[in-house]
Amino acid sequence: MTTPVLLFSYGTLRQREVQLATYGRELAGRPDALAGYRLEPLQISDPQVVALSGKAVHNIACASGNPADRIEGVVFELSREELDSTDAYEVDAYARVEVTLESGRKAFAYVGG
Repeated sequence: MTTPVLLFSYGTLRQREVQLATYGRELAGRPDALAGYRLEPLQISDPQVVALSGKAVHNIACASGNPADRIEGVVFELSREELDSTDAYEVDAYARVEVTLESGRKAFAYVGG
């Protein structure tokens, strides 16, 4: 068995229908938070993503430089292949980066540039 990768999600990847369409399964996760980031609205123009999420505006995490800023979310364990599926789901405005969460765990997160 391959080692799972951790993904921090604060948005639509927490929705059951998005998980089923992206991974073919429902994910179980643990709450965590990302400090030094704030959420900003992002207009989504990809019609498939809008149809799947049911939302034309998603949130995007942007580094603020302020440790008091924090985003609450969920950490999921994914396979490397599922992480690749996540890359395909996220629109180009998001970049996958490795972050350290408040729990001390390292995880991938999709953030703004």
